Amino acid sequence: MNQDEAPHIEYPCRYPIKVIGEDVDDYSNEIIRIIRVHAPDLKDEDISFRPSRHGKYLAVNVIIVAHGEKQIEAIFNDLKASGRTAMVL
Repeated sequence: MNQDEAPHIEYPCRYPIKVIGEDVDDYSNEIIRIIRVHAPDLKDEDISFRPSRHGKYLAVNVIIVAHGEKQIEAIFNDLKASGRTAMVL
């Protein structure tokens, strides 16, 4: 594999997603709601939170069971379109 090729992922698989945004107006619940639209089987034990040092931002970390690239793309697109995210990894 050369450096230009993306790694091959075999689906279904556990896939981590980190979403960072300002911790205001029920931010974490909105992020989880958006993800559950595309991954309704998301379990509470696969969700964690990490506030920034000064508490302005919150990282919402989830591990979904991904079934394909289109699902992951849809999650990322909806998170970005929400206007609530500073970064999606």
